Amino acid sequence: MIALLGNLSRDLFPGREPTAGGAPFHAARALRLIDTRAELYVRCAADDRDALVTAVARLGTPVHYVPGASTATFRIDYEGERRLMEVESIGDTWLPEDVPKLDGGVRWVHVAPLLRSDFPAETLARVARDHLVSLDGQGLVRVPDLGELRLDGAYDRAMLEHVRVLKLAEEEAEVLGDPAALGVPEVIVTHGPRGATLYTGGGAEEVPAFRLEAEPTGAGDAFAVAYVAARAGGFAPAAAARRATAVVGDLLAA
Repeated sequence: MIALLGNLSRDLFPGREPTAGGAPFHAARALRLIDTRAELYVRCAADDRDALVTAVARLGTPVHYVPGASTATFRIDYEGERRLMEVESIGDTWLPEDVPKLDGGVRWVHVAPLLRSDFPAETLARVARDHLVSLDGQGLVRVPDLGELRLDGAYDRAMLEHVRVLKLAEEEAEVLGDPAALGVPEVIVTHGPRGATLYTGGGAEEVPAFRLEAEPTGAGDAFAVAYVAARAGGFAPAAAARRATAVVGDLLAA
């Protein structure tokens, strides 16, 4: 069994009504394609609970609301494969005391920040006391300021002391430098339609993907939860990365 912790977001796309977003939502989309038990622990402002949490619950994975005061909001547009994002509001910071008591069968936990302020090092340490932690690299490099989304490498190095798996988008890896030098046992860098690179055991392995003409929002979240599910199910890292790539392909093709 796996668990995911993360803030929900309100995503604003040109010409559309606001939609639910954030890793819990997109992970729930992917979990419909995976034979694994999972629970989602999500946070947003109480005023947005009905709209956002309900959108996740409809996808079928058990979801638990963690009371919050703020909802992250992003304005998103695409220029070809390039994603443009603006931060309109910042979600809650999860403190150690905000970490819920998880089901006793949970061994792996995917922690899915939207911005660097979501999960500080002491909160990751709290989760890692009892679980293997997977972290989305957004929580290292995304600056928690309003306006155009910015990336930088000014994260707390103590965060990575508690991480077993780190998932990075290509642009995040460019900010952080050599993935193999980060000191994390398993690092996966996703390259969109060009697949992913797995760094583990001192080596690197390319994992190919098929190009699909589909909006890629949430593909990284789907990859991360599918990878964690595969690792929890006994897959070795390379096999888990291939499995996660296939799940993303199925999701985008649906």
